[in-house]
Amino acid sequence: MSPHVLVVDDEHAIRMVARLGLERVAGWSVSEAAGADAAVEAVAARRPDAVLLDVMMPDQDGLRTLARLRALPGGDELSVVFLTATAQRTEIERLRGLGVDGVIGKPFDPRSLAAEVSALLGWSPA
Repeated sequence: MSPHVLVVDDEHAIRMVARLGLERVAGWSVSEAAGADAAVEAVAARRPDAVLLDVMMPDQDGLRTLARLRALPGGDELSVVFLTATAQRTEIERLRGLGVDGVIGKPFDPRSLAAEVSALLGWSPA
């Protein structure tokens, strides 16, 4: 069975590029959430194997959303990768220090995203 990834980003275009890379390139299943509340509901309903979580969302930032996800049953074991448009070294180091599996800079293309997620989580494409 292929891994299931939840992509959380308020930008539809980012979710679509992520879906393309994760489904078509890597062969994994993907679901989407456009904001923090939808992400928490999705994880509570069907815990994914990993969450790609945007750092800057208008309803609630990724850091607060991460705390809410970690508070769910089993949330401390959830693989989380931050997506950020601020891919400066100091910001990436700060985000990694929050106990996530990695940080990926935006924008990205489908192939590079699939490769980065594979490397960060130790998964192989299907």
